[in-house]
Amino acid sequence: MIAEMRGKRPAMRLGVLDVGSNTVNLVVAEADSGLPLPVHTWERRPRFAQRLPADGTIGDDALQRMIATVDEAAAEAHRAGVDRMFAYTTAVVRDAPNCEEVLTQVEKATGVRLGTLTGIEDARLTFLAARRWLGWQAGPMLMVDIGGGCLEVAFGRDRLPESAMSLPLGAGRLTREFLDGDPPSARSVKRLRRHVRDRFAEVAARTSWEDPRTSVAASKTFQQLARLTGAAPLRLGPFVPRRLEAVALRPWIKRLAGMSSAKRARLPGVSPHRARQILAGAIVAHEVMRRLGIASLRICPWGLREGILLRELESRQLPLVNATWVPWR
Repeated sequence: MIAEMRGKRPAMRLGVLDVGSNTVNLVVAEADSGLPLPVHTWERRPRFAQRLPADGTIGDDALQRMIATVDEAAAEAHRAGVDRMFAYTTAVVRDAPNCEEVLTQVEKATGVRLGTLTGIEDARLTFLAARRWLGWQAGPMLMVDIGGGCLEVAFGRDRLPESAMSLPLGAGRLTREFLDGDPPSARSVKRLRRHVRDRFAEVAARTSWEDPRTSVAASKTFQQLARLTGAAPLRLGPFVPRRLEAVALRPWIKRLAGMSSAKRARLPGVSPHRARQILAGAIVAHEVMRRLGIASLRICPWGLREGILLRELESRQLPLVNATWVPWR
């Protein structure tokens, strides 16, 4: 009878709320599964960063949209039966001059206190997700991730990276700071390419990366660039192998630079809310691949949200009832 009652007990549900520069995502997983497989997902696209000034200050319009969306997400989490929730915001708020004021106002209005992960924490958790997706056969692994505000690069042989870095080279940030007009002027594109080249070269010169057996990319930006250059569409599911080839990406930079956002949004794999920043994403992706000597990147469908869930799920190890670790010499 006790076993039957335990079998009927609902599994604990974990929720991860991700407040990004363009989208707000809620992913719900069951703790008993041991895998970050979603049992419920929810998404909105309020595009907070669409009209931010170059310095990234969150204005009242963006703040009110954030409050409304977080409040809606909190209600959705209740409906989905979430027992514990990890709520965080990415670089769009973390790096804003008025970050603390924004976090306080959101908490006051919604009851949800958004956490802020550092860029290094972001890189480490995304690396964990990629490691778990690809498995140990991936060997020494290099992971790159282009977000709205930052670029993360990490390398390691184990479940967590041995080295990681985060740079302010996110696709949304660079679009706001460098690209004028729609389409942008040739001069602004040239300035952006020079900035990315100089900034990444400066860091790469001071960083020692081993030759990885596997180079992997995580993030929507890389997924969309891979689709743009010929990879299988996402509707075929996450288990279809996908790659981004440097030789295929290079000519697309010039093509994207000459297109308006509306025209880019009609390209395969490019979503309307990322159409304006896909050019900056392509420039960063190509420079990283060129500088690190990467000809091809494997696309990983798991990212930061799955890394957060994995960290929590892997801490819930079953105890060994009749055996234990003991000191030994």
